[in-house]
Amino acid sequence: MKIGFDIMGGDFAPKNCLEGAVMALKELPKNVKIVLIGDSDIAKKYFSENGVDVNTFEYAHTTDVIEMAEHPTKAFTQKPNSSIALGFSLLKEKHIDAFASAGNTGAMLVGAMFTVKAISGVIRPCITSILPRENGGMGLVLDVGTNADCKPDVLYQFGILGSICAQEVYKIKNPRVGLLNIGEEPEKGNLVSQSAHALMKDSKDFNFVGNVEGREVFLDKADVIVCEGFVGNILLKTAEAFYELIQSRKRSDEYFDKFNYELYGGTPILGVNGNVIIGHGISSALAFKNMLTLSKEVVDAKLNEKITQIFQ
Repeated sequence: MKIGFDIMGGDFAPKNCLEGAVMALKELPKNVKIVLIGDSDIAKKYFSENGVDVNTFEYAHTTDVIEMAEHPTKAFTQKPNSSIALGFSLLKEKHIDAFASAGNTGAMLVGAMFTVKAISGVIRPCITSILPRENGGMGLVLDVGTNADCKPDVLYQFGILGSICAQEVYKIKNPRVGLLNIGEEPEKGNLVSQSAHALMKDSKDFNFVGNVEGREVFLDKADVIVCEGFVGNILLKTAEAFYELIQSRKRSDEYFDKFNYELYGGTPILGVNGNVIIGHGISSALAFKNMLTLSKEVVDAKLNEKITQIFQ
């Protein structure tokens, strides 16, 4: 197995990326090779200075970078030798089994759609986030930013994608799927939510348990929570801000510590023809280490193959 890793992606690249890659070596099995995509001269210098064998990794050299503030579509097309574009090229040609990056999220999504493309039948690929449960478990919420506005059939597909991901990657048996709404009753919410509920209630594609209110998000009502990307992104960033507030007050709690994004590393893009994992732009070395181990788990789970089978 080969995991392509963009060492130019993120606010603190390449140092945090390289530190994370070294940390990941201690956890990944011997048959997993990390392919570092970016400036190999910088990488090899860093390894030499820190007593790491430069031959431990493979390299795909480029010095071009899509910066975080650049327009995703323009940058991806105008910088064909960027680390992100090179990563997707390697993934498309099957030189790597997964591609992970904390670079420009928009460019990662554009690259996924333009290069490896959406799985046939998937209307809108999406991304997820982990939701720690008060009882010690965990769940998923999707979408968290890719699709700000969604039609009911797209939300229905999110239920399928989230259910497969929860079951295959996170090993949640028969995951319960809920629809994020302002009330439990089927008639609550806006027209999109009402129509989505009507589609989901008799679904044979996933285990639908009804509407989930905001106050129930961190309880054990559903394993997969479906919503539009606009709502999901606000939910995610509110949770992140709450964790930061707790940290700033020097408080520690076993449950709230699980809101630390570093523990999860990243998230796969669901619904594209390739294993693509994106991470937070501020990722630390620990976050990158966990991104790489997640990449290995996604490949092992054969996630895309199983999504393809369902949509066929």
